[in-house]
Amino acid sequence: MNENSPTAFPDSWASLRVVLSHDWLNGMRGGERVLEWLCRGFPGAPLYTLLYKPDAVSAAIRAHPVHTSWLQRVPGILRWYRYFLPLFPGAMERLRAPAADLLISTSHCVAKGLIPPSGARHLCYCFTPMRYAWVFYEEYFGGSALKKRLLEPRLAKLRDWDRRASDRVDHFVTLSRHVQDRIRRFYDREAAVVYPPVDTSFFTPADVEPGGFDLIVSALVPYKCLDLAVRAYTRLGHPLKIVGTGTEYTALRRLAGPKVEFLGWRTDEEIRELYRRCRCLVFPGEEDFGIVPVEAQACGRPVVALGRGGILESVQENVSGVFFREQTEAALLAAVEDGAARRWEPAAIRRLAERFAPPVFLDGMDREIRRCVSGQAG
Repeated sequence: MNENSPTAFPDSWASLRVVLSHDWLNGMRGGERVLEWLCRGFPGAPLYTLLYKPDAVSAAIRAHPVHTSWLQRVPGILRWYRYFLPLFPGAMERLRAPAADLLISTSHCVAKGLIPPSGARHLCYCFTPMRYAWVFYEEYFGGSALKKRLLEPRLAKLRDWDRRASDRVDHFVTLSRHVQDRIRRFYDREAAVVYPPVDTSFFTPADVEPGGFDLIVSALVPYKCLDLAVRAYTRLGHPLKIVGTGTEYTALRRLAGPKVEFLGWRTDEEIRELYRRCRCLVFPGEEDFGIVPVEAQACGRPVVALGRGGILESVQENVSGVFFREQTEAALLAAVEDGAARRWEPAAIRRLAERFAPPVFLDGMDREIRRCVSGQAG
């Protein structure tokens, strides 16, 4: 996010006493991009989270008083925190928030489990119902039948907690119609859709010649399905650059041929330059929305993506991207070849991205905050 963005925030926000909660703060992914706009909109609001690594998040987030759970004191927790998943609900519920008018949780796991202060309303911007317990089971835990039998009782408890925690939310807002349907199925609740913001004043096209490589920008974690792209590009032989860090780094390196390059962490400015110069952005996994493809489109570059999930709401087929329907190397490579053969119109691609500019997000959030605080939503 451009910290010098001139974006105006709603005047009514200044009079609200707000508490923020977020699952954990150890990197800047899509969820943290949403959070940092709320941090800017509610300066000084206390922020509650399980874990916090200050140097891994933006200045907008660091500017807030951050309160962590007891898990923060566990040696090595920032490396091994996923193994503590069954303890997350209790750790979040033990945190105590101060008096406020409104609690805003940004949650894909347990942030919505923070107990609201007495008299406060609770708006949850839900990225998804708890991903580990409801969806992407095999992507996270593998396909072992034995492991599934051993973990199922714990996952059942997590699903039960997740449903009960959802009852403490006064109003759900979510980032796509895809997740809206998931909230309806798992929580039996309705949710308003407010698409997440992308700083289109920062991510812009440039007068450069693209095409020397294709690009992935992603956390290196199992459900992103990056192994599919690495294997496919190892066969294809066209250069692929991968930006990101995560638990799958070593495994992906083992799969990669000489034309697949791992760039690790990069600044926003470096990522913008990569977007501008790439032939296309590759997005091989199913996502709840996908902020990265919108950033690439804001830079005028097309997207090759799996045609499932929230990506169907942010990429327009044949205008700003190409979809592949089967999650196979052959299908991905066919889509890449299709995209490479087309003549794309960068201006048309960017216009689609401008639907997700920050003022659109802030207007939507202002509407839903007003509904929540007034008691009209629920």
